[in-house]
Amino acid sequence: MNRKESVKPFKRRFEYHNHLLDDATKEMNEWTGENKVVEIHLFAMFSEVFKPHNRDDAESLFIVGTRDTTPSLEAVSVTPVKPWLFSRVFALLGSSFVLLAMLFLVFRSNNAVPGMIFIGSLTVPFSLLIMFFEINVFQNISVYQLLTVFLVGGILSLIATMILYSLIPSGNGVSWESAITIGFIEETAKMLVIAYFVNRFHLNYIFNGLLIGAAIGAGFAVFETAGYTGQYGLVTLLMRSWQAIGTHTIWSAIMGAAIILAKDRHQPVTGSNMVAPKFLRFYLLAIVLHAAWDWNAPFAVLDILYLQQWVLIAVGWLAIFVLINAGLREARTLQGQRILKNTQLGS
Repeated sequence: MNRKESVKPFKRRFEYHNHLLDDATKEMNEWTGENKVVEIHLFAMFSEVFKPHNRDDAESLFIVGTRDTTPSLEAVSVTPVKPWLFSRVFALLGSSFVLLAMLFLVFRSNNAVPGMIFIGSLTVPFSLLIMFFEINVFQNISVYQLLTVFLVGGILSLIATMILYSLIPSGNGVSWESAITIGFIEETAKMLVIAYFVNRFHLNYIFNGLLIGAAIGAGFAVFETAGYTGQYGLVTLLMRSWQAIGTHTIWSAIMGAAIILAKDRHQPVTGSNMVAPKFLRFYLLAIVLHAAWDWNAPFAVLDILYLQQWVLIAVGWLAIFVLINAGLREARTLQGQRILKNTQLGS
């Protein structure tokens, strides 16, 4: 067998998986109103992570969202998003956790444990939140607003969850029925808080929904992980920390974008929006992802190298990339409408 013949099976396998990915993105993209395949270019999207950036570059990102720093619609960038600051935040928080761990392990200082729990719980969800802050091309949400949603929204979503748990029997989360119930309760609680802040800040863009949803999901994840770590120890912290790349922050971002997709522009979120297909599809996706994550599946193969978790992480991020594409499409459409309107007024 020559080299070309030996490569053919791998090529066919790659083309098959690529075809499956195209079908998945096209079907999910139809939920947003466009019947096209979404091309995902990870290396291009995250290319700025590996380039040097100075402090001024970071500070210019952190000052957006105020009355003086929110760009006009014409000035909004509609080029593919390339976030990078989140990686620096992740490095800062990660190095802080390592230093606290050294303090605990080398000097046997128990005083380092609360700091480890807080920073360890914060590192991945907050870094993801900064990424969604960067890709909000409209730059109309300030850091102050974001921290308000992260802290207050995260706590409110936990309170709403506890209220729903007191009303709905949920079981232990091991069976599929129990996992679905838990997914429904927690995602519904977060959804209600997301809808509140979307109305509170009068938000109208898909990227806004992604960001507000991510902020509430990140807050939920941080407080929940810190609570579980206090109960079950630092091993729980390490497990939940890496898994946070594809859990509450992502699921809530999906629902936040879906709320914007379902509501009329410049109108508040209403109960009728919550039964619109554009919302329900993504809302049910978030519930299923959450339930499948909690479910103790009776398939041994899913326990190999956390295959179950990695598959669910991939599906969640697939939805995020589709919604990012929809957000850029929305920005381009709005700019086109504004240009057409100005042309008509000038003629």
